[in-house]
Amino acid sequence: MEIYLLDGTYELFRHYYAVPSAHDADGREVGAVRGVLRSLLGMLKGGVTHLAVATDQVIESFRNGLWAGYKTAEGQEPELLVQFPLLEEVLSAAGIVVWPMVEFEADDALAAGAVAAVRDARVERVVICTPDKDLGQCVTGTRIVQLNRRTNVTLDQAGIMQKFGVLPESIPDYLALVGDSADGYPGLKGWGAKSSAAVLAKFLHLEAIPADSREWLVNAANAGALADTLVREREQALLFRTLARLRTDIALFENVDQLRWAGPTPAFAKTAAQLDAAVTEARRPREVRSR
Repeated sequence: MEIYLLDGTYELFRHYYAVPSAHDADGREVGAVRGVLRSLLGMLKGGVTHLAVATDQVIESFRNGLWAGYKTAEGQEPELLVQFPLLEEVLSAAGIVVWPMVEFEADDALAAGAVAAVRDARVERVVICTPDKDLGQCVTGTRIVQLNRRTNVTLDQAGIMQKFGVLPESIPDYLALVGDSADGYPGLKGWGAKSSAAVLAKFLHLEAIPADSREWLVNAANAGALADTLVREREQALLFRTLARLRTDIALFENVDQLRWAGPTPAFAKTAAQLDAAVTEARRPREVRSR
């Protein structure tokens, strides 16, 4: 069997900026929720049998206590944020397993779900549906892969190595060095994608990188300056890696059979009718947003 784990937060953002606005009879904005629901029902109609959706019920997480600049809900569109609880409600009514995260993030749930699912020998492949860079750390051979549903590009371990220049296990170290603007931490000054990949391809993790750049023997520009920065800001780098490293110790399900879609609940017909009756309005300008 194949298990599909989907980033509901990303999907809600993506559809919010891609589909027309729509309001239901109570005046609630429902356009993005309606778009996500249609997309997921299309997956199920297309043959997906086991599916779970992780959402950020609260944008903030434990990581905000570790780094003041970590991403928050500040600046996000109110009409987008109010659709999170509605999305969870609608998907649950559709019979789809939903993991709403509060202390942790949706990405943590995707990572924990993937690790738990592959323990079952019946699972041939876990497909993590998100373009987020940090989920690359979960990719394992061809058994746990990452799918960008917008571009329809699937990355297995070889694909992660080709894209980033490092093994999946080094992705948190890579992000610690280059930073992740979507999550709100800057990385280390001077450490770009090429230099970070060159060094981590050889040493894998931050702790293994020699303080003396003459021991690196890799093709990295301004190696001496990079080494000095890493020595001076090592604790900061380790903190950023903690931010990038996903939690896999979250209990989400006991058996992958619980992720099998068995059809909508009795409440779905009324919910679907309300969404179908929503009044469509002018389409928003298309824009590229990252969370």
